[in-house]
Amino acid sequence: MKQFDVIVVGGGAAGLMAAGAAASRGLSVGLFDKNQQLGRKVRITGKGRCNVTNNCSVEEVVASCPRGGKFLYGALSAFSPQDTMAFFEGQGVPLKTERGRRVFPVSDNAHQIADALARWAGKAQVIRQAVTEVLTEGGRAVGVKTAQGAYHAQGVILCCGGASYPGTGSNGDGYKLASQLGHTIVKPTPSLVPLVERGDWCSQLMGLSLRNCGVKVTQQGKKKPVYEDFGELLFTHFGLSGPTILSASAHLHPMEPGKYTVHIDLKPALSPQQLDQRLLRDLEGHKNKFFANSLEELLPQKLIPVVVERSGIPGETRCNSVTKEQRRALLGLLKGFSLEVEGFRPIAEAIVTSGGVSLKEIDPRTMESKRVPGLYFAGELMDADAYTGGYNLQIAFATGRLAGNSVCTP
Repeated sequence: MKQFDVIVVGGGAAGLMAAGAAASRGLSVGLFDKNQQLGRKVRITGKGRCNVTNNCSVEEVVASCPRGGKFLYGALSAFSPQDTMAFFEGQGVPLKTERGRRVFPVSDNAHQIADALARWAGKAQVIRQAVTEVLTEGGRAVGVKTAQGAYHAQGVILCCGGASYPGTGSNGDGYKLASQLGHTIVKPTPSLVPLVERGDWCSQLMGLSLRNCGVKVTQQGKKKPVYEDFGELLFTHFGLSGPTILSASAHLHPMEPGKYTVHIDLKPALSPQQLDQRLLRDLEGHKNKFFANSLEELLPQKLIPVVVERSGIPGETRCNSVTKEQRRALLGLLKGFSLEVEGFRPIAEAIVTSGGVSLKEIDPRTMESKRVPGLYFAGELMDADAYTGGYNLQIAFATGRLAGNSVCTP
């Protein structure tokens, strides 16, 4: 039986950080990953650019977590976004901060981040085998089992990821390993995931990207919006995607068909009064044109036929014949282009997974299991997630670092 001080299961963002932290303390580390390449998900994140963290305070990261923020405060305080930035720059990866304080490598190449993490964990022995069981003795974690045999250790850190992007290796195996040891698994659901429309307006607008729009999500029977944001949105053949929609999706639990409606403000820079004045000027300026031909200066070309249809104003109406009531209806549509939500896209398409190992069963000071001494957790496997913007990788790095620094301590 092969012996290590520490076994880390999963060679992603959290696992590589944990393995490197443990190895830097002089501990022998076995890093188990079934992929041929370490950091598979890191290499494709941020469309291959890798939004490595967010250049904000610990409090702002916590506020960006719909689930688990309070639990994560200690780990994030010990390894803040600024610590993450200093870490990668120390590994020879220059960084830059973009809109929304999102941090990327200057090269816009996610491989640089993954390679830096692999170098950090370079002293660990990589074992390319799938772990099927965590071994225990007297209720304590003492190693792991694979199809090839058993491996012994004083501590085991599970960093197997969630159930999103299963092609990268995070296929939910970690939930099985944790539940075998008696841990409660909060049902995994998609988070940061595109939305499917209940209708076909979006398919008519497929490929259209709105860079600056207001987004508000309401829930049936409730006055207060569930979520509000401003930024980029993308229409797809199935519904909606883009940063604002991905962040909104983290709030839409539990999801039911028709429960939520997305309202898009197509002209957020203009107040209703200002937009009404703009419409008056445009209609007056094109008074002899058909209404359908008068919106080129106001809207993207692809949006015009849909807005004309939804406005209720016949396209062949002359602009000087548009009534006050019709103009008001058009104003309401432009300030609140509403789309009913059918549901989420599949969990395999989600950027992160909501749900996972219950935080009530993990010590936030060390990431050690409260049920099984010697067992630690880090990253997406736990029931904690955040909005888009680099926050989820920050959580992975901070919890991986804390687990790697805590394992095998007296």
